[in-house]
Amino acid sequence: MDKIEKALARLSEKERGIIATILHRLQANSLVGLSIVKLKGSEDIFRIRKGSIRIIYRKNKNGDLFLLAVERRNEATYKDF
Repeated sequence: MDKIEKALARLSEKERGIIATILHRLQANSLVGLSIVKLKGSEDIFRIRKGSIRIIYRKNKNGDLFLLAVERRNEATYKDF
């Protein structure tokens, strides 16, 4: 299991459904209503906030998306980014 799979396993079924919906919207470039912020100190790393859940992803110049983390907000959420 990788880091993302472990994080998703710790979430409830409802939370996993919310994350799936957000990821589908992100992939379809339907960003209206999503709380997206670029992380300080980085040009291509963003976070989406939904309640206490944070989805951190990287978007390269070609528009490709790379999921970096899915976590509940805590003190160490943004430490490695």
